[in-house]
Amino acid sequence: MIPGSHFMFLALSFVCGTAVSEKSLVYVTVLFRHGDRSPIRAYPTDPYQESAWPQGFGQLSQVGMQQHYNLGQFLRKRYTGFLNESYDRHEISVRSTDYDRTLMSAEANLAGLYPPSGSQVFNPNVKWQPVPVHTVPMAEERLLSFPLGDCPRYNQLMKETEQTEEFLNVTTSYEDVIELVRNKTGLNKTTIESVWSVFDTLFCESQHNLTAPDWVTPEVMSKLKYLKDFGFRTLFGVYKPIEKSRLQGGMLLGEIVKNLTAMASEHSRPRLKLMMLSAHDTTVTALQASLKVFNGIQPPYASCHIIELYKDNGSFSVSMFYRNDTELYQLQLPGCALDCPLEDFKALTKPSISDDRDAECQLSSHGTNKEVIISLAVSGCLLFLLVAMLLAVICRQTDPMRTRGYEHVINGDES
Repeated sequence: MIPGSHFMFLALSFVCGTAVSEKSLVYVTVLFRHGDRSPIRAYPTDPYQESAWPQGFGQLSQVGMQQHYNLGQFLRKRYTGFLNESYDRHEISVRSTDYDRTLMSAEANLAGLYPPSGSQVFNPNVKWQPVPVHTVPMAEERLLSFPLGDCPRYNQLMKETEQTEEFLNVTTSYEDVIELVRNKTGLNKTTIESVWSVFDTLFCESQHNLTAPDWVTPEVMSKLKYLKDFGFRTLFGVYKPIEKSRLQGGMLLGEIVKNLTAMASEHSRPRLKLMMLSAHDTTVTALQASLKVFNGIQPPYASCHIIELYKDNGSFSVSMFYRNDTELYQLQLPGCALDCPLEDFKALTKPSISDDRDAECQLSSHGTNKEVIISLAVSGCLLFLLVAMLLAVICRQTDPMRTRGYEHVINGDES
């Protein structure tokens, strides 16, 4: 006979076990940065110009390929039992920006996620199978490449950001290193953005064991790194972050929320299980800023933001994770639980998502009110003078004395 306390324990265990077993993963979005690459550009005095890199500037390295192969293996292990063991085109959709490094990162990742087996092996000597990666021309990319340059209001916000106390204080505090960069690199103009570019170049060179110039000390690199991270924060934060998100990363967040909503619908839910997005550090930053979970540090190579949709007894919840280059951390949406109910997730993220982004990108008329008033005043004065002159002419023509005199002269001339 089972004692009452033991019976209650077993009953609770059974109930809890049932609840846990009913919680199931429904859908996953994975956004990652490409892997290790060569520099995007070289500064004028850089001893390592484009010819120093086997494939030129901005290209994925073998290290980057391995990073994404490892990430693919991590995803395979994490989603064992959720994803089919072999590639199923209905379960996964992959999209990348139209850059070599992001396309190749996606392909290396898929090699780790879907090693071929059985009938999918087309060559026993090749442990790889092709999986489609979709893209659009960069001129048409509005989902994965931020910040987008088609938004006048965002450009205005960035100019206003540069006038904030925080921005001016950082610029003043690091004036010595900014001046050093100007003197040593041959750049005519050094700003937070150009200093960020110099750091990126020096970092890439150090990762590939190239000797740095004498002026590049550990202290200088530390200061440049701070300026680079600050530059990331200014793109999507520091000043009016919600509005910046609505004009930039909120576009991607809106698409993700739309997909989550569709996947939670029993009637319209497709067979898709994994949406994989291959992009850039600024893409990861833009999304995390719109979610208010950005940690202020540039996402490293092959870093990955994961959004998972779960179903539990008929209700849906969202969990988020961030994997830097090695460790996985769970992220918490501000104002919600770690396992955030889908409806709460949608309500909390709504302020960062624009209903009409193109309209919000237009410059407000508030800044031109003064000019409008002045233009109206000048136009009014001109109109008044025109009316006055017209009245004067009419009066002159209707004066009897002036009319007879005018006619007399004409008659005299004619005679």
